[in-house]
Amino acid sequence: MTQKFYNSTQGIYISLLQPMDADDLLRLRLRNKEHHQPFEPLRDKDYFTLESQQQLIRQRLEDSGQDRGYMFGIFLLDGQLIGQITISNIVRGVGQFADIGYFIDYAVQGKGYTSAAVALVLKFAFRSLALHRVQAAILLHNHGSRRVLEKNGFQAEGIARRFIQINGQWQDHRTYAILVDDARQVEG
Repeated sequence: MTQKFYNSTQGIYISLLQPMDADDLLRLRLRNKEHHQPFEPLRDKDYFTLESQQQLIRQRLEDSGQDRGYMFGIFLLDGQLIGQITISNIVRGVGQFADIGYFIDYAVQGKGYTSAAVALVLKFAFRSLALHRVQAAILLHNHGSRRVLEKNGFQAEGIARRFIQINGQWQDHRTYAILVDDARQVEG
């Protein structure tokens, strides 16, 4: 299932990552490893190998085939991979919600690409997947990510104490969420 969603005005599209994207994903992760470390879990050395990235993509494609999660690449219109955005932990039944996570190449931060990618993935989540809620948890000091979420209509809900182990330490996260009704208002 190859799906692409475009924001031509912003100059990006998102597409489910495929095995052929593993080299580019590895280069992106290696280039951003030091810059993103304060915001990410500690990773084993083998995470930063081609085999590991190929396996990750295969697992995420299997997840999408079973409606458990979807891992998109964020691409410039020329096809350059500049980031990743993922809908994960999909809950069906009476919940109908999922988590969102993302990262962007530090070299292109601040250009609106992440905000545009979040808007695209929200349309997919609410229209194609018929989710009711999408939620995120970000470090308290991650001001860039906070701006991305707020631009897209997410509302802060509270603090999750020592929620996720980031950079080797359990850290507090601010939780955010957007409901399908909120998204309709943001879209106008």
